Amino acid sequence: MNLPFTGGCACGAVRYSTPHAPVFQNHCQCRDCQRRSGTGHGSWLTFPSSAEMALTGEVRHWETVGDSGNAKIHAFCPVCGTSVALRFTAMPDLVAVPAGSLDEPARFAPQVVTYRVRGLTWDRVDPSLTAFERMPG
Repeated sequence: MNLPFTGGCACGAVRYSTPHAPVFQNHCQCRDCQRRSGTGHGSWLTFPSSAEMALTGEVRHWETVGDSGNAKIHAFCPVCGTSVALRFTAMPDLVAVPAGSLDEPARFAPQVVTYRVRGLTWDRVDPSLTAFERMPG
């Protein structure tokens, strides 16, 4: 696998890089992802070390409570509004990035669909992926 994984916001003001391979890649159909993405799901790569995710440029944060009841902290570019990172208070070592923010978005290889219980009939994701009603435990 080619490392590092790099990406950033739409306007280029915020960049990130991680030397790690993702530990989880998913399409998430929770309400938070629907609202944040403006469509039926979010597509995420989750990495094992938020401490080793290099982030350059100014970011702003907002916090929400996910369907799990746990808080999530979103980082976004204050210039263009692009989401660039997501941290989880219940799992502070992890950090996720939206698949579309990667410099090479074709590197995204979804493994599962999460929060299928919130899936919308018009949002059809790959039916060959394992789908979990909520987040797998």
